[in-house]
Amino acid sequence: MKRFKIIPAIDIINGECVRLTKGDYSQKTVYGKDPGRIAQQFYEMGFKRLHVVDLDGAKANNPINLETLKNITKNIDIEIQFGGGIKSAEVAGELFKSGVKMIICGSIAVENPNLFKTLLEQYGGDRVVLSADFKKDKISIKGWLEESDYSVNHLIEQFTRYGLRKIICTDISKDGMLAGPSFEIYKELKKEFPQIEIIASGGISSLEDIKKLYYIGVAGVIVGKAIYENKINPLNLITWLEKE
Repeated sequence: MKRFKIIPAIDIINGECVRLTKGDYSQKTVYGKDPGRIAQQFYEMGFKRLHVVDLDGAKANNPINLETLKNITKNIDIEIQFGGGIKSAEVAGELFKSGVKMIICGSIAVENPNLFKTLLEQYGGDRVVLSADFKKDKISIKGWLEESDYSVNHLIEQFTRYGLRKIICTDISKDGMLAGPSFEIYKELKKEFPQIEIIASGGISSLEDIKKLYYIGVAGVIVGKAIYENKINPLNLITWLEKE
């Protein structure tokens, strides 16, 4: 079995672990008051990486829930990929100092591409990840609240020459719906950008979805609501985790 990451998602609003439906802040479900405790549980199950998103920060253009993040990083030795409000080199540096392994950048890649290029060159493509989140093939930014003029392919292509190696790609229309991911889109992206590690996100509803994405050739998958709603038992993922 090739290297394949299964990454639980912890989305944070007001210091709580939540999930949205289709990125809609008005359709919020709280799954826990203490994200640090939830992170600890995932760590004890054997997960190697967590996907942590500061949804307040994504709206505010600056991370808001840093204390919650630090509460996670100081207590468990697990890789954290963090996104939400990263709009400056100073914030990126602060996040790395706080124990974050990778930063996830979406809005700045559209609004300030020179800064994103600088971050890629400074920290490298293994630590700076492009968030290519879309609705109907148009990239969404600012916590998915605004649509840009960029297509997914155009955004990725723009940064490959600057060392881009990893992307997280979310079909927002699928996110939180538990109706299956956009398999065809991931197939097309893998074919066009074979050198890029693609993490699939949005719509994961079953182990069968995960298996299909594995055989498509993506590098990993982010699982959120399917775990919190008991559609997938995390313990059934242990075999996959042992192969990482």
